[in-house]
Amino acid sequence: MSARRPLVASAPPSYRPLMDQDHLPDSILIVDFGSQVTQLIARRVREAGVYSEIAPYSKAVEAFERMNPKGIILSGGPASVNDEDPPLAPEAFYEAGLPILGICYGQQVMTHQLGGKVLSHDMGEFGRAFVEVKSDCTLFDGMWQVGEKHQVWMSHGDKVVELADGFTPVGTSDGAPFAVTCNEAKRFYGIQFHPEVVHTPDGAKLIANFVRHVCGLAGDWTMAEYRETKVAEIREQVGVGEHGGKVICGLSGGVDSSVAAILIHEAIGDQLTCVFVDHGLLRMNEREQVETLFRDHYNIPLVVVDAEERFMAGLAGVTDPEKKRKFIGGEFIAVFEEEAKKLGGADFLAQGTLYPDVIESVSFTGGPSVTIKSHHNVGGLPERMNMKLVEPLRELFKDEVRELGRELGLNDQFVGRHPFPGPGLAIRIPGEVDKARCDILRKADAIYLEEIRNAGLYDAIWQAFAVLLPVKTVGVMGDHRTYDSVCALRAVTSTDGMTADVYPFDAQFLTNVATRIVNEVKGINRVVYDYTSKPPGTIEWE
Repeated sequence: MSARRPLVASAPPSYRPLMDQDHLPDSILIVDFGSQVTQLIARRVREAGVYSEIAPYSKAVEAFERMNPKGIILSGGPASVNDEDPPLAPEAFYEAGLPILGICYGQQVMTHQLGGKVLSHDMGEFGRAFVEVKSDCTLFDGMWQVGEKHQVWMSHGDKVVELADGFTPVGTSDGAPFAVTCNEAKRFYGIQFHPEVVHTPDGAKLIANFVRHVCGLAGDWTMAEYRETKVAEIREQVGVGEHGGKVICGLSGGVDSSVAAILIHEAIGDQLTCVFVDHGLLRMNEREQVETLFRDHYNIPLVVVDAEERFMAGLAGVTDPEKKRKFIGGEFIAVFEEEAKKLGGADFLAQGTLYPDVIESVSFTGGPSVTIKSHHNVGGLPERMNMKLVEPLRELFKDEVRELGRELGLNDQFVGRHPFPGPGLAIRIPGEVDKARCDILRKADAIYLEEIRNAGLYDAIWQAFAVLLPVKTVGVMGDHRTYDSVCALRAVTSTDGMTADVYPFDAQFLTNVATRIVNEVKGINRVVYDYTSKPPGTIEWE
């Protein structure tokens, strides 16, 4: 609403926005209170054709001023409003004249801040539950009718026991007398269950109802629009023509950096030079595939750096996964710095950073991060480098990057490639990394992926790869005793990489793959399959 007052004068220098304010589409701001599934809220909003961003509650005011959103969603979280110093939404949000949807803790914190009461209790409500609709509510328009019961997914200990002024109860469950509440006059809605998870069958429709019907957004945010917006944004940031800056883009061989490079090239042409670092941690034939795609097909300036010896020397004796990631990230930056000097200097470094990379590397409080794991392409540049970052995919999830790749004309075979981490095989070799172990893993991984393709399963799997374990076991081959390494196979299904389920191969398939690997790869005599989902595990092993 144009009449509302600014909440702050300006964003602090430490706050780094995802998209430039001048190019933001109509959007929804999601305030994160630390839920493990906050990212799924963003996915559901975007699936409804509406752009969304997540901001930790401590950075919500800055995000609000930059985005000028048309609605606000308050996420769930592990805290209690009855704690001594609970995380709260900015008070000014409730006076901004915008629709607000509070989910789980979001409902509780809105109730608490507006004068209602929340009870802390040892007994909660977890798992499948049923909400009975008690009265009409705009949130339910065209969906749920009075008297009906609908399955939802609950995960809460605290619950609302006394409503704030202006709110009415519109849905109840066995464990939550105020499972759904609303203040229609202010367009404030609170739901105790989690609509963002698949276990709430109508959850995506409820979120779509909020962003499109309640907030009045058209639901017309498309990847074509995103492409056009980003091209304009890149040109504005970098400049075009003789007064434009030079950009170097670090290619990993994966989809993310490739799509970023092609998008940037569309915006600024030969002001972009791609740098591909062969650090010896690549998949089979990766280097050749990258050279063919960028030099022959897209005619994008490409520099290939042979840095295998350099990276292997730096990784010698390093076993801690965080130290591996940080060394590889630092060494990448050093290589880019050297190549920039050879090119006569560069003003910008482009990276294929994705939204999940940003989320996993920053805590929801916005303070000193308690990270899941460091990402080599998140966190900025050393001060000695007089270059700024260009990260055109920073607000996208993986499947959205693939959609953008298709929009840019990349063929499905390339766009549909399984994700490959920037640190490469280094984080698929727990323990020390050396060339010999990389060569062993490369061969095993290639066999595994070949068998998956031959079985017609590649596109049904989000990510599949082999891991070389720092464990040796006794085997027998040709009547001889062997003492060789164990290879673990991993395959998961997912939408955006934030959660993942194990792919259910049949036993015969795994037997065939294991037989091939043991017979064809010298140095492996045993193969196992990883059945861990995410959470509790991550997709990669390190």
